[in-house]
Amino acid sequence: MASDKLTEIMEWKRHEVASRVRPVTDRELARLSEMSRKGLSFEDALRNPAHLSVIAEIKRRSPSAGEIKALPDATEQARLYYNAGADAMSVLTDEKFFGGTIRDLWDVNDLLGNRDDAPPTIRKDFFVHPVQVVEAAEAGARAILIIVRALKDEEMRILRDSAHAAGLDCLFEIHSEPELERALKMDARIIGVNNRDLARFVTDLSYSEKLLPLVPQGIVKVSESGIFGYEEARRAREAGADAILVGEALMKTPDVDALMQELQNA
Repeated sequence: MASDKLTEIMEWKRHEVASRVRPVTDRELARLSEMSRKGLSFEDALRNPAHLSVIAEIKRRSPSAGEIKALPDATEQARLYYNAGADAMSVLTDEKFFGGTIRDLWDVNDLLGNRDDAPPTIRKDFFVHPVQVVEAAEAGARAILIIVRALKDEEMRILRDSAHAAGLDCLFEIHSEPELERALKMDARIIGVNNRDLARFVTDLSYSEKLLPLVPQGIVKVSESGIFGYEEARRAREAGADAILVGEALMKTPDVDALMQELQNA
């Protein structure tokens, strides 16, 4: 199970979500699926044979990096990502540790609208209950994050089934071989290797180089964290990544277009 910083975050998240917990019905999830935004699914957006797909992340701050970029609202950064050709967007909605809100997700998807070329969004948060899946779907997300090391198998199963019923994909995030095995038992279609140890917040790209080759063919492979430019993106691609998730570098760069091209062409 999780330890250290991740334990602290998960304990707070369970406390935070507790006040919103309520029964989530199959009928409600089915209705959300019918109302889901059109265009590419999150999974399909990451299966781009033309280049290394980039999930561009909107992240104001983090426990490891501190303050990254002050934003009056999330649309300013989302517009930069859209114009630069991001394949997908990750919107951090945790407020206490990352400075985001569910309003950010609503705003980004309102900006993107239903246009066919709009990159799908993932709600990046610490999921513990299906009510968060409902919130993600209502705000226009096409996927949710499931952090394997932070959850029991039954919790993952409930979140996965709720997401699929609502028409959302799941990105299963791992950091070790045992976590990979647990994700595979969940029939994961997208597996992301977090190069950052969420217990200690230490980043090492070798985790992707070690774990991505172990992910079976047919599953979308994502390398997350610690990617700042061409060299790291190339290492991730050579390890087998179909996509990379990049936050801090894209948030801080003065030229999002140039960095996006650099990453996609690695």
